[in-house]
Amino acid sequence: MITARAEGDETPLNMMARERGSSTVLRILLGSQLRRLRENRGITLEAAGHSIRASHSKISRMELGRVSFRARDVADLLTLYGVTEESERDALLSLVAQANRPGWWHNYDDVLPNWFEAYVGLEEAATRIRSYEVQFVPGLLQTEEYAREVVLLGHPDGTEEELQRRVDLRMARQKLLGRANAPHLWAVVDEAALRRPLGGAEVMRGQIRHLIEVIASPNITVQVMPFSAGGHAAAGGPFSILRFSERDLPDVVYLEQLTSAIYLDKRDDLDRYQAVMERLCIDAIPVSDTKKALTRILGEL
Repeated sequence: MITARAEGDETPLNMMARERGSSTVLRILLGSQLRRLRENRGITLEAAGHSIRASHSKISRMELGRVSFRARDVADLLTLYGVTEESERDALLSLVAQANRPGWWHNYDDVLPNWFEAYVGLEEAATRIRSYEVQFVPGLLQTEEYAREVVLLGHPDGTEEELQRRVDLRMARQKLLGRANAPHLWAVVDEAALRRPLGGAEVMRGQIRHLIEVIASPNITVQVMPFSAGGHAAAGGPFSILRFSERDLPDVVYLEQLTSAIYLDKRDDLDRYQAVMERLCIDAIPVSDTKKALTRILGEL
């Protein structure tokens, strides 16, 4: 619950809005606060929905951060939940507009699938991103030429303009790695993804050189999963784990499919994927040898 603070102080939610600015995360956090307030009062979803002239399913979607908020609805819910302290009400109501503010990625709505939009918003607010990739170099580390080849595989019939828009979106996502409060990206990449000549040898050489350059950044760590490791814990395929600074927001496991995605945040799922990721990092080539491994692959392309 948000508590009253001295004038000029910021609530945790306001701090995240200033520091991270992800409307996706703010919606999730606002929804979490509303759910906690409702449950503390023993009020059902149906009763909460009735108070704002909506269905229980809308309340559920609000509490999960999957829809935008109306200030009037939030105010009515706070009244129903017995929140009368002005400072507490203001702390939540002042964030409604920020939670509804479109992120930069909305400029790419024409090529951004709904199921991926949530991930971009979460990625923007994450403090740590851990990923395992089997077929491709992670999107945040792709060169423009390599990204174009990846996009072309998924959209072989796309127009030149559409393909470029998709590549531009991927390049725009990468800007988060160079900002002042950049997340730490730790990627384990299967050797197959580094040796598969996507786009031809020259494109791959450019991509490997780029990886050698970016691992010099303190917030970018790459490990190579060698063929010699044989079978390993992530036989099920690629996945990402995102972590956030706000304690009310759990880690999220992201699993991408051809035309949809799965987001997992239950404790059992998180524990399982965290254990798999730790095993991958142990089985992969040590971080200290990554540059050597990439240089060797580069020389063999």
